[in-house]
Amino acid sequence: MNDMIDPEIIEPSIDPATRKIGVRHVKATNAAGTRTKIQVRDFAAVYTDEPASLGGTNSAPSPLETVLVALVGCDGVIINGVAKAMGFTYAGVDFACQSQIDVRGPKGVPGIRPYFESGSLEITVYTDEPEHRFRQLCRNVEYRCPVMNLLAAARVDMAVTWLQKPALEYTGTVD
Repeated sequence: MNDMIDPEIIEPSIDPATRKIGVRHVKATNAAGTRTKIQVRDFAAVYTDEPASLGGTNSAPSPLETVLVALVGCDGVIINGVAKAMGFTYAGVDFACQSQIDVRGPKGVPGIRPYFESGSLEITVYTDEPEHRFRQLCRNVEYRCPVMNLLAAARVDMAVTWLQKPALEYTGTVD
């Protein structure tokens, strides 16, 4: 059985004694403006920009918006991995996320941090699993999610709400 303090945390899905480093590569170019072209592996380029209200051209999500994209995408991956490890069945997940930033921080005002102050994340899991297993899934996802833990380490006050709905109510699709 698991020797960690929290009995809800499931066993690691990898040998905990063997260090395994994952390396990620990203290349980008910025032509002296707010729009940046980013290349990840062999995928089509992605872009970031700023809204016109912040001096950008509003042609792509802002870098901070992509942090929220990374958060919900990472949660989706970790939910899937934890569910497989638990034998937990679910039909899908919906996410709603927002954050607040004092825009004076990125403009250089002393004493104002240049990143999120707070945010909220609502995760709706469509499953017919019992409540105790749903809570165990939630606890393990929060424990394992790299992006959620990065935000926590940065002391972003992120209110996370988990909701459980019947599997038959899931209507989403991933293209």
